[in-house]
Amino acid sequence: MHSPVLDAEASAALGALAADLRKVFGPRLVSFVAYGTAEPADDDGVHSLALVDRVRFEDLVACVPLTGSWRARGLAVPLLLSREEFRRSLDVFPLEYGEIIARHIVVEGTDPFDNISVAETDRRRACEWQAKSHLIHLREGFLETRGHPERVAELIAASAESFRSLLENINRLDPDAPREMGLSDTIVRDVLATRTGGVSTIAEPTALLARYILASERVWQYVDGRRG
Repeated sequence: MHSPVLDAEASAALGALAADLRKVFGPRLVSFVAYGTAEPADDDGVHSLALVDRVRFEDLVACVPLTGSWRARGLAVPLLLSREEFRRSLDVFPLEYGEIIARHIVVEGTDPFDNISVAETDRRRACEWQAKSHLIHLREGFLETRGHPERVAELIAASAESFRSLLENINRLDPDAPREMGLSDTIVRDVLATRTGGVSTIAEPTALLARYILASERVWQYVDGRRG
């Protein structure tokens, strides 16, 4: 797994944010990490998580005046959790928290994720929910397009990032999943190409969507079939 790639500006901004959090939480700040993918930060900015002994309302009040400066430095507002909250909600947010555990950089304190992992059963259940939701979205989305090719192309392009995330989460569940699902490299490549090329890369939107929905059905059937 790749940790986020931070340039000097982002590192300095995170250092300033860590200093702000120390002022608010003092010794109650246990760890502060940046997380995300190896790709450049999204429009929300660099993401981070602060683990403290407890999050009080007074802490939130103290953070409010600081959020403007965080945003100005290209940072997303940090996720604030107690250590106990994080541990006890691993089963509720297995994909989201698993991503943080897999791709993070310690900015302040010690690595909080030593000896912490997401249970495979929780990850499978979350992948199934994600897969079924994606399939339903494509089916309903096609009806909403009323069959207009341009709108179908927009549906495919808008959903491509979610498809990438779904496949990546399933691959973490089982590295052999792409082969076992029987997905062709062509359909995956064609859908993911729309992430950067948009609707202009789709020559026959409806034909591509038909293959895309079939692939999404196979993805869901694969994850559903892994029930213990």
